[in-house]
Amino acid sequence: MAQDFRTSIAGNRSTGNSVLATNKVLRNTYALLSLTLVFSAAMAGVAMATNAPPMHWLMVLGGYFGLLFLTTWLRNSVWGLASVFALTGFMGFTLGPIVSLYIGAFSNGAELVMMALGGTGMIFLGLSAYALTTQRDFSFMRGFIFAGVLVAFAGSIIAVLFSIPALSLAVSAAFVVLMSALILYQTSEIINGGETNYIMATITLYVTIYNLFLSLLQLLAAFAGER
Repeated sequence: MAQDFRTSIAGNRSTGNSVLATNKVLRNTYALLSLTLVFSAAMAGVAMATNAPPMHWLMVLGGYFGLLFLTTWLRNSVWGLASVFALTGFMGFTLGPIVSLYIGAFSNGAELVMMALGGTGMIFLGLSAYALTTQRDFSFMRGFIFAGVLVAFAGSIIAVLFSIPALSLAVSAAFVVLMSALILYQTSEIINGGETNYIMATITLYVTIYNLFLSLLQLLAAFAGER
């Protein structure tokens, strides 16, 4: 009986430590995500204020994957934080010319941008809150998200190369679904202990927000834009 009691105490202590570790990852992730979003928005503002031209999509992909590789490599060191801000700042800077383009191309461009921003916030907060309150395990979505992102990414490249507006819109709609699923999956991974590195969790959630915003903006421009 004494042995069982000691085993029970050790088990409870282990569970408590696990919960504390999970809560720490969650707090660090959302704190860092908030800072990177602010920094990214500031860099987008700099790009808009300086009338920076849109980057070629190959440059955007090269910068993104290069900085993503660097961040992954440095994820367990303090330099990983600097790499996170380099990545999110770069992506924010690439976003500025795109937002300027929509504002200039549509008479209600500013309204479209605010609607896309508000929709992104509502989706992210709503899905995050659902995953946090229910604590459901969404790991079963991993294969669907991975395959879907690959297909949608290939479709977006084809749409750009061959100028197919209908395919571009279909890809945007697919990305809204996929990024929504990714929010549920990544939040679930954090609260269930599947993701223990807050730097990588931050990058994943940042990318979902970035792609969700752009996808919503393109869809809104196509169906509610006024030239």
